[in-house]
Amino acid sequence: MSNHWNKYLIQSYFAGIILGFIMVETKIYTQENIEQATFGAGCFWCVEAIFERLDGVIDVQAGYTGGNIENPTYEDICTGKTGHAEVIQITYNPHVINYDKLLNIFWASHDPTTLNQQGADIGTQYRSVIFHHNKEQEQISQKSTQKVANSKMYVNPIVTEIIPLGIFYPAEDYHQNYYRVNPNAPYCQVVIKPKLEKFKKQIN
Repeated sequence: MSNHWNKYLIQSYFAGIILGFIMVETKIYTQENIEQATFGAGCFWCVEAIFERLDGVIDVQAGYTGGNIENPTYEDICTGKTGHAEVIQITYNPHVINYDKLLNIFWASHDPTTLNQQGADIGTQYRSVIFHHNKEQEQISQKSTQKVANSKMYVNPIVTEIIPLGIFYPAEDYHQNYYRVNPNAPYCQVVIKPKLEKFKKQIN
């Protein structure tokens, strides 16, 4: 009985060690396969609806950043005086979709030549801006911007800012997954739905 018990304890001990190694490796693998990108391209409802449909995108969160007021509310943002932009923060798997590809979608999803404006949405909160998370993203963003400018995709000059990410403030809960939750809302039907359909034609 004693020998069987000792054998069981030894087997349990080594099984625990193996399980521990597996958990550590899984954690490391998961961390290596998750990165973030933060873009401002007008109303975050529109941009969120586009990016959350991409393969490799794990999560898209609407929020505010780039300003000088802590914990801003949507009402604060709407004044256009906070310095914050409406943005989306994308969590993605770089082995499925890389940062350069996300930038290509960013350029196609809005007009980067209109200063502080996207369509009928006017104000600094709607500016075109790339908030880079690190030096590599900054360099890729600069090259991508130059590539788009050289391609003559747009007649007018690109006014997109490329600046370091500061504090990201998640938007209120009712802004998250807005199009998915409110597909029949007037703004979704009139603005977002046609934009999604146009975008699908561009990438197909």
